[in-house]
Amino acid sequence: MDDVQTAKAPVHLWVVGLLALLWNGFGCYDYLMTRMRNLEYFRSMAPQSDPEAMLAWVDGFPLYAQFGWGLGVWMGLLGSLLLLMRSRWAIPALGLSLLGAIMGLGYQIFLAPPAPPPMNEGAMAFMPWVIILVAALLYFYAHRQKQAGVLR
Repeated sequence: MDDVQTAKAPVHLWVVGLLALLWNGFGCYDYLMTRMRNLEYFRSMAPQSDPEAMLAWVDGFPLYAQFGWGLGVWMGLLGSLLLLMRSRWAIPALGLSLLGAIMGLGYQIFLAPPAPPPMNEGAMAFMPWVIILVAALLYFYAHRQKQAGVLR
């Protein structure tokens, strides 16, 4: 009998999978609200900021960074769902999510002009690094679950 088919999903798979789904779901929501130019969304996130300045800053990103952001969030959502389904395809999806995060956020960290406040203040200044770290951890987690026989 094949161990992969009979391996019971550990509880941590459901915990990590659901947290990843929430995390990446918010990333997709943020992406959509930005792409739809929803000024009320920006005002609700940072009432003291200028939403037009925030949108102008994002609009100034080169195509590869914008593509990377979309790739990162949508592949992260798909990878989270595939992880919960115990599919081995979670690994390439989460790998593409990590690649997208590096492309989009790498530009933001190293090459972009300074972000408008409050996107460059306090914890928000570190958020690009946190997002890349979470994407990397999810990718390596999925890879480890495949090795453990949890993903089919």
